[in-house]
Amino acid sequence: MAAIASQIVLHPVVSQSIKLLGTTLGRDKIYRTVQYFARFLAWVLLTRGHKLEASRWNSLKNALASGRKLMRLVKPVEHLQAALRATQLSTLRAYPIEQYTTIARQLSYAGYLSLDAIVWLNSIRFLNLAPASSTKVNKASQRFWLSGILFSIVHGLVRVARLANEAKRLRSASEKGVGADADRSSKAMALDIVVTSLMALQLQWKSVGKSMGK
Repeated sequence: MAAIASQIVLHPVVSQSIKLLGTTLGRDKIYRTVQYFARFLAWVLLTRGHKLEASRWNSLKNALASGRKLMRLVKPVEHLQAALRATQLSTLRAYPIEQYTTIARQLSYAGYLSLDAIVWLNSIRFLNLAPASSTKVNKASQRFWLSGILFSIVHGLVRVARLANEAKRLRSASEKGVGADADRSSKAMALDIVVTSLMALQLQWKSVGKSMGK
């Protein structure tokens, strides 16, 4: 019995799960998965008329969402650091549009998470904002979120276009290189044929001269 228990408790999956739960990012991912599952299950139960069960899962979803926002309180600093690093990366300096969109995206997410934290603190009554102020902060946070998404899309499109152009140039250079090699090879073969023909003609000339001398 003890052996079975030790196999279960010391199983690699259990150890890996403990390590995952020991990280903030791991807990956030698990919270998010359970939160979205609870939202989906609440919707299914509600469509089938099980309002009581749906409310339970909806409460779980709201609690997990609140817990995730607590873990994201320092997340804006992470995005600010990413924006600062983007200004210093030499690889991005060669592509200004990609650099600017990266910086703008990180700043947008930092603004969104900062304002979203204020909205959350107001929702749990830690802050007491006037309804009008709360609405303004919420709208501003959503605008930051939308701008972050748009900058991310623009960055992705510009990057894909650049990589496609670079791949096209590489293919073109490769084809030119292959064509040049083939041209050099054909010229060498032609020269070899000419030289061989001249050598054969010279040998034949000498052979004819010797026969006439006889």
